[in-house]
Amino acid sequence: MRFYGREEELKQLQISREMSNTGSRFTVVTGRRRIGKTSLILKSVEGTRYMYLFVSRVAQNILCREFQSSIEEEGIELPGSYSNLGELLKALMIYSRNETLTLIIDEFQDLEYVDKAIFQDIQKVWDRYKGDSHLNLIVSGSAHSMMTRLFENEKEPLFGRPTSKIALGPLPVSIMMAVLKDHNKGCTSGDMLTFYMLTGGVPLYMEALMDNGAVTSKSMLEYAVSLGSVFIADGREALVSEFGKDYRIYFSIMQLLSSGKRRRSELEDVLGTTVGPYLERLEEEYGFVRHIIPMFSEPNGRNTRWIVSDMYLRFFFRFIRPGASLIESGRYDLLLRTILPDIPEYEGRALEDLFRRRISEEDSYTAVGSYWSRKGDVEIDIVVLDDVEMRARLIEVKRNPKKLDIGGLRSKGERLVHELKDYSVSYEGLSEDDVMRESV
Repeated sequence: MRFYGREEELKQLQISREMSNTGSRFTVVTGRRRIGKTSLILKSVEGTRYMYLFVSRVAQNILCREFQSSIEEEGIELPGSYSNLGELLKALMIYSRNETLTLIIDEFQDLEYVDKAIFQDIQKVWDRYKGDSHLNLIVSGSAHSMMTRLFENEKEPLFGRPTSKIALGPLPVSIMMAVLKDHNKGCTSGDMLTFYMLTGGVPLYMEALMDNGAVTSKSMLEYAVSLGSVFIADGREALVSEFGKDYRIYFSIMQLLSSGKRRRSELEDVLGTTVGPYLERLEEEYGFVRHIIPMFSEPNGRNTRWIVSDMYLRFFFRFIRPGASLIESGRYDLLLRTILPDIPEYEGRALEDLFRRRISEEDSYTAVGSYWSRKGDVEIDIVVLDDVEMRARLIEVKRNPKKLDIGGLRSKGERLVHELKDYSVSYEGLSEDDVMRESV
């Protein structure tokens, strides 16, 4: 699959590279595994001279030897040999006084496993030599919690050192549609919904499907639960590396959320323990879940629901992890047969998320969200507010357009007469038939 999108991020990286001609620049690129950080960085340096270094969890002297060898392959001869990364960086920064260099360090957070003192060494060298050198330093990392701590915690040596930061998210729905159309000229709304439900715009998952010819809803689902599919193992591998030995409680919470239990009380009833601290860490440290509140509610209100942020991880915890025994016995055919009856309802919920994403990316708005009453007797799938034009859109989402009930939606809207009294209100219905529309 060719490279798609990321125009703003590429522009930011180009600006940093150009500014390194007048002084060293330090860019941090973060984002979940598989989001395309390395592809973005390498795309940004096409046609230029750069050094790409990948951090292995080995002894520091061995890592420096590997790094120096890679640097020399780019025609840069440094005096002597190095067993300390700080000294190697110092040599490069001194070299860059006469020639602008781009240095890329991938999986930067893994330097902590090499030697925790490395970050302080880097900080000292950077502070000393950044002003009279021309190094365009780009570091990236996949472990969200570690990268956040390294650069956002004021107690860490590298706090405040980056000159720019890029937090890479999923590709927009419009790009996803373009990708699918490029690989399947006759793609349907159902194909696009499954594509979104499985990948959420994460490039590697999109690429896995397209490169394996899985371009229809049926073939996507068949590939997702097949032997060797990245969808089978990636969830566990990604999360165990983040959570370590405590992964089981986190996995249990995310599995319950993905099955539809969205309230803290529901989670605690099943698990028999308080989950507040775990939810807080899952959201603030790891970024795997987020809390949502109904529109027109106080930010700290108690009418809160929790969801898994990532579409692939929702699918993994809803279908793949519960089917672990079938996977271990090699019964991928039976796993597919087991999950297919539940896919329509599951994709129906994903449809709401898809439209909410599209509206957030396309429309002029002040806020986009949903509404539900504390008792749960009133729910509005999508609420869009524009406080400039004073317009409000209340939207019901159904997979089957015949099930849309605009009259019922109006009745629900009347319950919000106080909140909407200053707005011009429209009542709309969206279904699977609208997925491929140019705008929603």
